[in-house]
Amino acid sequence: MPASFQRFTAIAIRTLLVSWASFALLSCGGSAVSAAPATPSAPVNSGAAANAKLFSNLQGQPGWAGSALLPAAYAVCSTCTPAGPQATWSMTQQVGTPSMSGNSMQLDIGGQTAFSDILWNNHLIGDFSSQGIPDPDHTVVPTLHNFTYDVYFYSTNISASQAVEFDINQFADGQSYIWGHECRIAGGNEWDIWDNQNQTWIPTGIACNPTNNSWNHVIIQVQRTDQNQLLFQSITLNGQTSALNHYENPTPSNWHGVTINYQQDGNRIQESYSVWLDNLTFSYW
Repeated sequence: MPASFQRFTAIAIRTLLVSWASFALLSCGGSAVSAAPATPSAPVNSGAAANAKLFSNLQGQPGWAGSALLPAAYAVCSTCTPAGPQATWSMTQQVGTPSMSGNSMQLDIGGQTAFSDILWNNHLIGDFSSQGIPDPDHTVVPTLHNFTYDVYFYSTNISASQAVEFDINQFADGQSYIWGHECRIAGGNEWDIWDNQNQTWIPTGIACNPTNNSWNHVIIQVQRTDQNQLLFQSITLNGQTSALNHYENPTPSNWHGVTINYQQDGNRIQESYSVWLDNLTFSYW
């Protein structure tokens, strides 16, 4: 990806957290469906410890909000709407086809401004929790050190994507921990990870070649170490696990919670494309 089009994910995340009201204004188009909060349960996905708690089928749960990120700053566009014209987006839940569970989530991107992105964010634990775990006494989030993001994604036109991105974010004890993972597709078929301090992407040398017209399975494992560093542990794509073992340092933040992101990036002609997510689980311990 050209340096001028680097995705400033951490900046976008902090901007998204300005207020819950801003999420309402920027919420996705399409037919979002009300659902009961996901209930933490014993984990069933690979990579999670036996004592982990798990949110399951998050693609069908409430709390998702979409925002446009426009070049070259890639901060959240406060004046953009899902109808465009710079960037367009929509979200539809409870999709039956294509689906593995009968309840996938369809995410669409398009518009007129090349290399525009759409970021979808969900607050799981802590501030603005969509899952009923607000943690006002700060007794949950600071105790969490391990996270697994496990999801299937499908596209009929995956080559139109500049990149797809899967992020795990923790805000605890005055620090922001952003484990950003970007699968570059039109941008070069390689996984990048996020440099929190320097706000840029780091190429990993690990290939990322998702299959078109097929369900692709991604498992991302990360850790906040006892020394409060970010440890990028591994990425698994379609059964092939690549170890990262890469450390980063956090940045200051006054927010509190655990959130996840999913992002779709537009290519050089902002070609419209859709991605379906299914069986999205998130483990934490």
